[in-house]
Amino acid sequence: MALLAFLGNIITGVLVSYLAFTNTLAEHIEKLLPDTTQKVAVVATNDSSNESLRKITGSATHLIGSIQSILHRNTSFQNAAVQASKRSEPSFTLPADKSLTENIQDVLVNIYCQYKTDQYIRTTTGSGFFINPKGVILTNAHVAQFLLLEDSETGKGDVTCIVRGGNPAEPKYHAKLLYISPTWIFDNADLITNEAPRGTGERDYALLYISESLDKSPLPAKFPAINIATDLLPRSIEGSSLMTAGYPAEALMRTGADAKLFPVVASTTMKNLYTFGSKYADIFSISESPVGEQGASGGPIVATNEQNVIGLIVTKGDQEVEGPHSLRALTISYIDRTITEETGFSLTQNMQGDLANRGNIFKDAMVPFLAKILEEKLSQNTR
Repeated sequence: MALLAFLGNIITGVLVSYLAFTNTLAEHIEKLLPDTTQKVAVVATNDSSNESLRKITGSATHLIGSIQSILHRNTSFQNAAVQASKRSEPSFTLPADKSLTENIQDVLVNIYCQYKTDQYIRTTTGSGFFINPKGVILTNAHVAQFLLLEDSETGKGDVTCIVRGGNPAEPKYHAKLLYISPTWIFDNADLITNEAPRGTGERDYALLYISESLDKSPLPAKFPAINIATDLLPRSIEGSSLMTAGYPAEALMRTGADAKLFPVVASTTMKNLYTFGSKYADIFSISESPVGEQGASGGPIVATNEQNVIGLIVTKGDQEVEGPHSLRALTISYIDRTITEETGFSLTQNMQGDLANRGNIFKDAMVPFLAKILEEKLSQNTR
């Protein structure tokens, strides 16, 4: 076992060094090359026709192959996913005796994480929502990233992540990491020390699962959950009515962790659709609403007519074009396509089966690499 651990540390160090080198090289290359990106008029699309979407550039795609070489070749990860996908998962619907606003509020959660060392404290807060009655939460990678440090072997800091819910939000559960996009971590590790991280939103997603109640009481047999829509968005959705929700956290940023947070569910409108270069609608903007504050990241965008989630809030919109309280959201179809690229399995398949077992397998396969990258960035930025 000691030999295996020694070899594992060597492999981890080599991979981290390689990724650091390639990222640095890419940064220098980007500085030498001119920016030729052209923004064009947006046209919603649900196919690969010649119509153009407005393009948002990102750097995530250059590491997809490296990720696939790990997850696609990890026997334990692949076997667990195959076995889970063979299981029959019960279907579910929103309670008919509640309004859509009430149902959205029921599935909404606030996620508060703190990473504490002898020298500093780092915190993050964001939103999330249940997409499976077994307790699976969809949120942002930038919200969930501290969970990578929860079981770090270096012991440099203590991590506490609490899932809160209700009106106002009350601490309820501990959560574990089921999946986080490794590509996002590789490309955005520098943001871990940023109090208000901004980016394109590319691959900024994570899956958590509820592991236990804070008071050690039994977990609910079923959690309230809302269905996700993985279909490509049609052109007709432009201008349509949507619902958005989150736990805006401006008060928490001003007064600290004891500030009361209240869920906000608001009507909004679909505005512009964008692409990261896939020729599909990967991300979209919505009009200004009371949800458009820091802390709303990770909240859902719900199609009012179908009553299912079509988007995950990732960042604020363009203040000049879309308004200071506008938001942008990844399409669920984009998340489904990219998680399939990274793992070989769909978004739905990645939350089937024994969640604790699958979380542990992902932890063994990827967390040592990802945690080391984050710890190095924290160390560099706090010297």
